[in-house]
This record gives sequence, C-alpha cells and structure tokens, in this order.
Amino acid sequence: MDKVWLKNYQAGVPHEIDINQFQSVTEVFDRSIEKFGDRPALANMGKQLSYAQLDALSGQFASFLQHKLGLKKGDRVAVMMPNLLQYPITIFGTLRAGGVVVNVNPLYTPRELEHQLKDAGAETIVILENFAGVLEQVLPRTRIKNVVIASIGDMLGFAKGALVNFVVRKVKKMVPPWRLPGHIRFNDALSAGAARPYDKVALGHEDIAFLQYTGGTTGVAKGAELLHRNIVANMLQASAWVGTLVRPGQEVIVTALPLYHIFSLTANLMVFIEMGALNVLITNPRDIPGFVKELRKYPITCITGVNTLFNALVNNPEFAKLDFSTWRLTLGGGMAVQKAVADKWQAVTGVPLVEAYGLTETSPAACINPMNLPEYNGTIGLPVSSTEIEIRDAEGKPVAQGEQGELCIRGPQVMRGYWNRPDETAKVLGADGFLATGDMAMITPEGYVKLVDRKKDMILVSGFNVYPNEIEDVVASHPDVLEVACIGVPDEKSGEVVKVFVVKKNPALTDKDVIRYCRENLTGYKVPKVVEFRTELPKTNVGKILRRALRDEEAAKHA
Repeated sequence: MDKVWLKNYQAGVPHEIDINQFQSVTEVFDRSIEKFGDRPALANMGKQLSYAQLDALSGQFASFLQHKLGLKKGDRVAVMMPNLLQYPITIFGTLRAGGVVVNVNPLYTPRELEHQLKDAGAETIVILENFAGVLEQVLPRTRIKNVVIASIGDMLGFAKGALVNFVVRKVKKMVPPWRLPGHIRFNDALSAGAARPYDKVALGHEDIAFLQYTGGTTGVAKGAELLHRNIVANMLQASAWVGTLVRPGQEVIVTALPLYHIFSLTANLMVFIEMGALNVLITNPRDIPGFVKELRKYPITCITGVNTLFNALVNNPEFAKLDFSTWRLTLGGGMAVQKAVADKWQAVTGVPLVEAYGLTETSPAACINPMNLPEYNGTIGLPVSSTEIEIRDAEGKPVAQGEQGELCIRGPQVMRGYWNRPDETAKVLGADGFLATGDMAMITPEGYVKLVDRKKDMILVSGFNVYPNEIEDVVASHPDVLEVACIGVPDEKSGEVVKVFVVKKNPALTDKDVIRYCRENLTGYKVPKVVEFRTELPKTNVGKILRRALRDEEAAKHA
C-alpha cells in the first residue's frame, strides 16, 4: 500500500518537531515570562494581567500549595470553575509546584463530581463558590483535605470585585448556600503564598501534567494521563502548523470554550501563552449579546470554537457590525464544522473557518487543515508535525487510500494511558503506539483525512462527548423504568441531542418525570431532550438492546 499520505504535511511546515527543546510545560511558561514580561497575557471582565503579573501570582499560588498545604510532586489539584483569571493562575501555579491538574466541569452533578475526585485521588480542590454546594454533598466520601474557594470578583480589584460579588450573591442569587468548614479563600491563598518564593521542582517528559477526564464506551469517565511531554509536543506542533500566520507577542485570541475542555486548554491557553498572545477569557459564552460586546473591546486576531458557537455568533445581528480588519485565524474543532456555518462565517468575517481534529487522548491536536486554505473543504485536514495516521480495518490492517476504516494516530502528543485502567488503555493503545480513535475515516484523493462516521455509540452535543451507557444507567435507576436505550439524534443548534427510548414499569410515568430525574443526576448537556415510550425495544437473540436499529429508524425519519 502507498503510505505517502501517512505523513502528508502542510507545505512549509516541518515534518518533525524537536520535543527536547523543553522538558516541561513550566519550562515553556518560564521562557514566555522572560520574552513577554510586560505584554498583556490575560483579560477578563475588564481586567488585564501582564505576563509578569501572571508569573508573580502563579508563583504565589505555587508557594501556597507547597508551604501551606504541603503539596508534593505528583499530588493532584482539582480545579472547578469557568473561564476566570483565577483559572490560569491556578493551573500554572499547580504545575510550577510539581502538582497534577485535574480539570473538573463546574456543571457536574454530585454523582459525577464524586466519581472524578475519588478516581483521581485529589486532596486539594480550587472551586468557584457558585458550585461549592455540590462539593459539600460529596466531600466526606472523597480524599479532599484542602478546599480553596474562589469568587467571581477576586481578581477585579477591591471596589469592582466587591460590587461584582455582591451582585452575583445577593442580586442574581447565583451562589446557593454552602458550608465547608476549614476552607480558605483564593485571595487569602495568594497572600499566604506571597510570604516566600516557591521551590522550583524538577519536571521531565514522563511526569504527569494533567489528568484530563473523558468518557468511554462503559460510560465511566476515565483520566487520560497527559504527560508534560504530550502537552509540550502539542504546543510545538500547533506553533509549527500556524507558522508565519501568528506573530509572537502580537496576537489577541478569544477563549470562549471552557478551559476545563482539552481543546481550549491546549489550543488557547498553552499554545498562545507560548506565543506571547493576549488571551481574552469569556466567562459565559452562552450570553451571545454580552459576548459580542466583549469582542468589540479588543483588536481580536484569533478565535477558536465549536460549530454551535460560530453558528450563534453569525446569527447575531450585532456580530456582523464588528470590525474584522484585524482577524486572522478562526479554528473550529470539538465537533464537526457544518459547511453552511463555515460559509456564512467567511462571508461575515472574511476569514476562513479552518477545521481541526483531536481527542483528549491526543492532547488534543492530531489533524488540522492548512492555514492557507481559501475555503472550507469538508475534511479534518492533515496530520500535524511528528504525527502519523493509519486507516485500519476491523482486523487492524491498513486499508488502501480511499477506503474507509478506523482512524489510528501515533505521535508524541498521544497519552500514556488511562489512569489506573490498564484494561481500558489496552483497548485503544496498541503495542505499536497507535491510538485507535473509534472514528471512521478515509483519505481523500488529495491526501486529506475525512471523517465518515463514528465507530462508537458516542453522542456529540455541542462538542462534548456523551456516552449512552451513562445515560442509560441513570434512566434505568428510576423506579418506574423497565428498560431504556439511548442514542443521539440530529439537532441544528448543537449538532446532536440525547434521545432515550423507555419501556415503562409504571404506566403513569411521563417524559417530564424522566427529564426531571436526569437533571438531578446528569450535567445539562447530557440530559435527554427527547423521550419516546415504547412497549418493547429491539434486541439481539441474546437480549442485547440494538441501538443501531433505533438509530436507523431515526435516520429514516430524517431522510
């Protein structure tokens, strides 16, 4: 078989990166501090921090972890908050102290939070007070010893911060009651850490930087072990790919996707910190009018996002009135970019919407379209530097170009494995180093990678993975449910939404009962939007429910 396409890189991009340029994420961060000290690094809610200020504050947090909490190299620190200035301070502070960052979705239910904290073995958590009530419910069943409470106004200065916190707590009532004895406030932690410098920790390629949780075919969230080597590699790969399009120390990137998501974490925070850019953090991207107002304040040059975000923006009349003369790069990932959205985006902004592909397990970038493509091409692009791809059949053998099979990836950005789950690791990571993605793909005649289907039953809601087994487990635990099956169905707004087929145990059960029950046990994007009751579900001759038959029925409706 002709394997030229396995390393068909973008013209002008180096085929290989030198992973030994840096031994750790903190080494990259330190270099950026030296190069861009006086440049603005972060902006949020009208407040900016320079690289020098980020250096000082993250150093204070590192000192607090080491000298007040006794954090040792390899200890886990959970972070549970939306995009605020406190987030990067916490992440870089934890890494500088030698800790492992465990990113947590702040919308998690108690059940989901408890599982992740216990699985990761986290003993410290930094959490926004808005979500402290959820932590309170599960704290006794976890190993958490140290609770650091952040408030939205912490980094905004005394007067503005106090006003913002008052509005959030008293006017908008966004902070439910909570009680966590012994907690420490985020600003107090920084003050405590300012008393002495943090102790630099020797970190290398094989040390874990992030335990980044992702679902699986079992529906149980697993922690992908992303080493410093993996993140450094992906930073260098992305930097090589964007090449001359990005100017060090001059870019302004919009960070609207949550930093707990691997796409935003690496592509925005890590990559653009390495480039000396200003990261404009958007705390609530769902507020599109407010989001557009923020965009108007800065000379934006770059933005990343998912298809649903771009779609919402181009359908907002005020967005089209922005000055796009400084805009240079739009990168879409997390879910498939739709051609209609890409075309409208380019028509409104004058900038092509470049599609990329990655996974939590690949840190995440694996394939990206060339930056100089004149328009959307319907593919996920070409493998980034130092990355090989193969399309394999059911027997694990490479297929010919143009044939469909499972997309497999090998490169320095591929995770070491799933934390404490060697069996799950073995299912996806072969002895040859290739990661089986579970996505079906083919190579076009031009050598581009094109996704054609998903091998797994995963549902993709606005870029977030939803696993049917988890939904089915929750619905099945309802006392009035006999059987349940879960699939994804098309949705114009979010790509897909969750639909469940339920066989009742109690005839009085309604769809509202099912949805209400799911809201109590699942994050919002996982909650079924459609409930259909059936007298029976399609099954194999051994009694296994056939989700495929249900998907085929739904597909026929939309044909």
